[in-house]
Order: sequence, then structure tokens, then C-alpha cells
Amino acid sequence: MLFTVDIGNTNMEFGIFEHDKLKASFRLGSNRDVTSDEVGLMIMQFFSIHQIRLEMIEDVMIASVVPQIVYSVRNAIYKYLHKEPLTIQDNINVDIVNKYHNQSEVGADRLVNAYAAYHKYGGNLIVVDFGTATTFDVVDDQGAYLGGVIYPGIKISLDALVEKTSKLPKVEIERPEKVIGKTTVMSMQSGIVYGYTGAVINIIHNIEEQLGAKTKVIATGGLARMIGQQTDVFDIIDKTLTLEGLNLIYKDYRSHQA
Repeated sequence: MLFTVDIGNTNMEFGIFEHDKLKASFRLGSNRDVTSDEVGLMIMQFFSIHQIRLEMIEDVMIASVVPQIVYSVRNAIYKYLHKEPLTIQDNINVDIVNKYHNQSEVGADRLVNAYAAYHKYGGNLIVVDFGTATTFDVVDDQGAYLGGVIYPGIKISLDALVEKTSKLPKVEIERPEKVIGKTTVMSMQSGIVYGYTGAVINIIHNIEEQLGAKTKVIATGGLARMIGQQTDVFDIIDKTLTLEGLNLIYKDYRSHQA
């Protein structure tokens, strides 16, 4: 079995792969003050619930965009699983042509998503990841990473609206029944959901215009399904793309070790 960890700015997602299938997964909030013991105990509880013994774990793969947290996670892996984790852009590289001007600027999750999407769905595609930031990553028909777009995440946008205005309340991110809101809450929800959907559609269309070709669009991340309910611009919604990418990269890595 392979234990995978995707550490983002808002959430950490953990997954177990057995025979290339995601057997189980769970999420934790990305608390930058989390200790290795806190992470380790949650992992052990997860293993216990799913009846996974430590000796069943062959390796651990980590992708992280939060250096403060990866330190605690790595220590938890050492202490509780007795494994040396393989960490993207640290002791393992993603086998993808990276055409960013400064290749080190690309987040590990973006490269993992690009690699996974190309190997699962073919090339000439856009990967839209709805995380703390919403990223649009472009992969050509040869599997090369061309670059992309970084846009403020939907929750960041809503939080900024509430923080910078004196009378607007905090609201849940939910799709209102109609665009024209009859209350302040409904009006805010309409603006954030329909407005954000419009921005996503516009960015995708502009990328396709620059490429001069229609692309396949893969959506992932926490709010992918909700935004996908507003538009047919997504060809595929793949909620586990990053974890599956870690599994695919691990397989490629081990094949070169043989």
C-alpha cells in the first residue's frame, strides 16, 4: 500500500492506495501550528478505522505548498510509520517538461495535477483546481506543462468582501435558487457563485483563445462540483486528482528504480 499526503493552505488530504485504487481518504484543516504527534495520532486513528497495519504501508508520498506543515508531517511519518517519505520537489521530481520561466516557482500540487491529468485524460487540457487559490494549469498535447493562471479562491474572495465592508454578514457558500437575491445573504451568495463561475468560464475561454484550440477541462478541488453545476465548461470533475497523481508519480519512480 502507498500512503499519500497532499498538504494545501486550507486542508491536508491523506489517502491510501492499494493496487492503484484509492482505498480510503480523510482530510484535516491545515493548521500551521500542528505538531507531529497530532498528525501522527490522527493517521493512526485513520489506520485503525480501516484496519490497516503499519507493515502494510510500503511507502509514503507527500506534495506540499506549506513548508511549516510539511516539517510536522514528515516527522509524524518518521515517528509513527517508521518511513522516509518521498516528497515532491525535495527528494523526488515530477517527470514533466516544465516551461515556466522559473521552474522552482511552480507549486508541487500544480505539477502533480498536470502530470495526473495528462496520464489519465491525454494532452491539450486545462486543470482547474479550486483550493485556497483557484489555479488553471495548461498541459499541451505532448504532456508539457505550459504555465497557467492563479486566481483568488472563492472563499478568499468572500472573506475579503465581508472584511472590507461594515454591514455585510458572513454567509455560507451556497448556490441561491435565483440570480436576483431578495435578501442580503442571497444577494451575496448570488454574487459569489454566479460571479465566480463567470470568471472561471472567461479565464478558460481566454486560455483556449491564446492556444488557438479547444481544450479538455478537468476540474478538481473542494468546490469543483458546485461550480460545475452552473456551467458545462468542465469536461470532467475529478475530486481525487492530486492524490491519484502522487500514486502515478510513485509508480513511475519505482519503475525507474527497478
